[in-house]
Amino acid sequence: MKSTLYEPEHEVFRASVRAFMDRHVKPFHGEWEKAGIVDRSVWLEAGKQGLLGMDVPAQYGGGGVKDFRYNAVVTEEIISCGASGIGFGLHNDVVAPYLIDLTTEEQKQRWLPPFVTGEMITAIAMSEPGAGSDLQGLTTSARQDGTDFILNGSKTFVTNGINSDLVLVVARTDPEAGARGFSLLGVERGMKGFERGRNLEKMGLKAQDTAELFFDDVRVPAANLVGELNGGFIHLMNALPQERLSIAVVAVAASRKIFDITLEYCKERTAFGRKVGSFQHNRFVLAEMATEIEIAETYLEKAVREHNAGRFTVQDAAMAKWWTTELQKRVMDQCVQLHGGYGYMLEYPVAKAFLDSRVQTIYGGTTEIMKEIIGRSLGV
Repeated sequence: MKSTLYEPEHEVFRASVRAFMDRHVKPFHGEWEKAGIVDRSVWLEAGKQGLLGMDVPAQYGGGGVKDFRYNAVVTEEIISCGASGIGFGLHNDVVAPYLIDLTTEEQKQRWLPPFVTGEMITAIAMSEPGAGSDLQGLTTSARQDGTDFILNGSKTFVTNGINSDLVLVVARTDPEAGARGFSLLGVERGMKGFERGRNLEKMGLKAQDTAELFFDDVRVPAANLVGELNGGFIHLMNALPQERLSIAVVAVAASRKIFDITLEYCKERTAFGRKVGSFQHNRFVLAEMATEIEIAETYLEKAVREHNAGRFTVQDAAMAKWWTTELQKRVMDQCVQLHGGYGYMLEYPVAKAFLDSRVQTIYGGTTEIMKEIIGRSLGV
């Protein structure tokens, strides 16, 4: 079915994003994968092309348009060219809402202009070595000392962790308040006691810098408190639907891309004197994938519209996240199988997509947690 999600202005924007990817990303992504990190220059180029902070108000240099369809276009074009290591999605879809909605005027003037130009790369640090999805298990703490906070602890699995200049750190500021005792602190590059650990070696997303971060008596000024003191849990819950929608956009775009490649392969590749796709079993597998991807695209379009209208709920996001990412995982596995031995070769995009996809059902909240959220919303 024909998509009705995008207007002509979105397609004009898509053309500019695609041209950017062709010129500034495709020729270099292989090198970045070997290095385990993208060159910071690509962020500056993205800033020049208006690919960062599309929804940041114009007075701070952003696009000034609050329309998640532009975010989705950037994500789709990144996936289309196989550039799984660029952290623009984390920057635009996850961190931006915190900086736009929760910051003071002084913080906006300080952080948003370089956010838009790519001079300041951002990250958010939640997971810890001993606690992931369960926020109540976090031990990183920040005690008040005069007007400052003294931050201690460590974080792991931080996307953009090496390149980041501003990290929103989730820290316990009231040890007696349970889930209601967390705050968000903006920790900046160069603060004394803030150290970066390893650039973690992952099975996929090779060009994406994912790091450990350490905080040893880091003095964070009160001016870097983001949102309300001890309001971090609520802030995180309010921001999670867009983060999970962003992950769903990746899942559906990747599923469509690799399915299309696999379909063409099955039409061309022969086995036992016949096209691979002509065997009934393979035709059925292709038919199932085509149908499920179409259904996922339809739901995703509705989800984006609901999000733009302010009606996209935590439960809606959980449904979108778990279903599309599990579909992505299933599609990648089936496409590798249909490619046979070539599907196992990293020179083929299907192999790389298989490895890149595996984390999708884990970060942003695991499939099991998404089902728990949905189940509780049903009153059971």
